[in-house]
Amino acid sequence: MRVPIALLWLFAAPAALAQDPPAAPSPEAPSLVECLPGLTARAREQGVTPALAEARLTGLTADPDVLAATQRQAEFEKPVWAYLDAAVRDEVVADGRAKLAAEASLPAIETAHGVDRHVLVAIWGIESGYGAVLDDPRKVRPVLRSLATLACAGGPRVATWTEELVAALRILDLGRTTLERLTGSWAGAMGHTQFMPTTYLRHGIDFDGDGRSDIWTSAPDALASTARYLRTLGWRPGESWGGEVALPAGFDYRLADETTVRPLSAWRALGVRPAGPREIGADADTARLVLPAGARGPAFLLRPNFQALLGYNAAFSYALAVAHLSDRLRGEPGFLQDWPRGDRPLSLAERREIQSALEAKGHPAGGVDGRIGPRTRAAVRAWQEAAGLVPDGYADAALLDRLRAEQ
Repeated sequence: MRVPIALLWLFAAPAALAQDPPAAPSPEAPSLVECLPGLTARAREQGVTPALAEARLTGLTADPDVLAATQRQAEFEKPVWAYLDAAVRDEVVADGRAKLAAEASLPAIETAHGVDRHVLVAIWGIESGYGAVLDDPRKVRPVLRSLATLACAGGPRVATWTEELVAALRILDLGRTTLERLTGSWAGAMGHTQFMPTTYLRHGIDFDGDGRSDIWTSAPDALASTARYLRTLGWRPGESWGGEVALPAGFDYRLADETTVRPLSAWRALGVRPAGPREIGADADTARLVLPAGARGPAFLLRPNFQALLGYNAAFSYALAVAHLSDRLRGEPGFLQDWPRGDRPLSLAERREIQSALEAKGHPAGGVDGRIGPRTRAAVRAWQEAAGLVPDGYADAALLDRLRAEQ
C-alpha cells in the first residue's frame, strides 16, 4: 500500500455522504456516556436485537481522530492537480492494470451490470488502494466507534450519523460480517469500495456465489455491488464519462458555466474539439463544459456518466480522478494541457474572504463557507466579466488581490 493513496482514503469523504460534506464538529471529543442510551434505544426502535445493540454500544468512547479527520478532506481542500497527482500515480496505474488482469470476475460484472470494468477498478484503487488499506490496522478503525463519535458530536448531521450507526448494527444483527471485520474510514465507509452502512444494506449483493454480500473480503462482491450502485446513480452502459477538450482561440469562457448542457454537435460548432484521439460521443449526445482551473488549465466536456461518479462522491477532484485513472488503465495518456501548478493554494480564510467580497459586490456566492463550488465560480465569472477580465470562474490568489484592491 503506497502512502499517498492511504492518506487520500483516510481523509476522504465517504462515497454515499460526500454530496453534503460534514460541517466541522467541535474539536472537543464528546462524552458518549449520556448519548449512548439514546442511540441504543433508537437502534431497538429500528428493529435491531436489543441485546446486540446494548452489547455493542455500551462502553464505547469517542475517537478524537474522527473529529480531526472531518477538517482535512483531501478532495475538498487540495488543489485538483495535487489530488490527481497522488491518486493517479504511475505505480497506481500499474497496480490497477495488474488487478484488471488478475480479477477474473470483472468481465462478468461488466456484462451483468453494464459498468465499464476500468471505472470499477479505478474506484477500487482510489477508495482502498485495491483493498490494501483494509488490512492495515493503522488506517482502518472500528465503524461503530467512529459513527457513535459523530452521532454524539452534535451539529446538523446527527440524524444522518445516527442512521448510519443503526445500519451498521443491523449489518451485525443480520450476520453479514463480524465485529472484528466491521472496520472502515473515519466516517464509517467500509470495504473494498467504501460503502456507507446504509448504502451496503441497499445495494450490497453476492456475486461470488457464497450466499452473502461480503464487501470486506470478497472483491467480486464489492465490485459488483459498486456497479449496481452506479447504475442506480444514473450510469449509462456503453457511454464515456467525457474527456479533455481543446478550446479555440477567442473562446467565450462564459460558456464554461458547468451547468449548461449542449449537444456535442453544438460544442463542435463552437470550435471545441477532443484534446486526444478518442471521441467523446456522437453528435446528439450531450455534455457540459467545465474548467476546474480556469483558462490556464485543462478543459473538459462532461457526459452524464461523470454525474454518476459525482453521485458516488460529490467532490469534483474525486470524480475526475476516477475518470482519469480509468482512462489510464485502458492505456490512454495523461492530460495534454497542464495545470497552473505555480499558483499558490488559497487558505480556507482566503477562500471565505473571496466569497465575502463577491457577496458584498452583489454577486451571490452561495454563502461564505470556504468551499469554491459552482455558485461561487458563477459569482467569480460575473465579477470577472464586469471587471473586463477573462470570465473563467477561477478563484486564485490574483483574483483575491484584485478584490482586495477594490475595497
